[in-house]
Amino acid sequence: MRRARRNTGNRRNGGGRLRRTLVVIALLPIAYYLLCIAGLVYLRHLPPPTTTVQIQRTVEQLVSSQHPVRDYRWRSKAQISPHLPRAVVAAEDARFFQHRGFDWQEVREARNRAQATDLPMRGASTLTHQLIKNLFFTTHRNPVRKVYEWALTPPAEWILGKNRILELYVNVVEFGPGIYGAESAARYHYGIPAADLSRYQAMRLAAILPAPLVRRPQAMDGYAGIIEQRMSQLGW
Repeated sequence: MRRARRNTGNRRNGGGRLRRTLVVIALLPIAYYLLCIAGLVYLRHLPPPTTTVQIQRTVEQLVSSQHPVRDYRWRSKAQISPHLPRAVVAAEDARFFQHRGFDWQEVREARNRAQATDLPMRGASTLTHQLIKNLFFTTHRNPVRKVYEWALTPPAEWILGKNRILELYVNVVEFGPGIYGAESAARYHYGIPAADLSRYQAMRLAAILPAPLVRRPQAMDGYAGIIEQRMSQLGW
């Protein structure tokens, strides 16, 4: 009888532990979401010490037996040539200042392109989405990351605002292997501080953003010309 009671008690304790474990697992996504919100509040006024994409690249370099390279130098918006943020908007998200984090026109166009080519829908990310990816996630594509990006977009727009989102983005985005942000990019590619970037240098830097690990600004004349047209259309 005692043995039967003991076995019953063990099963109950085991079931209780399983339920607690499942509850913890279920709460982890919510906990990480709240952690990201806290991170956005921090970033409202302070620069990020690093990002998850920077950590990802460092790990990738170590795994491939390369010497880790991480050149990241924060600069305020006033210390960056105004040509670069404008070129980045023209290249990556021309309606950035018109939408609230979601460019629904671009979403419709991306969906139509996907239906016409039978390929997965791509190309509808805004600068806000890309900033969230750089800060809190990795470059690996998966549905979970996309859900977080969309869920964090409204609070990011509200907490940070457009100007801060753009300032953060040009400071953390990749401009080459181990090269992060406007200051490091300007010094690496042109040997000058970000404040001295010309309009044409800025356009060529913005042109490498879709594939910063393989593109070089000196080879981006064609796309830089498209960016220049967009900048002119936007009044810059």
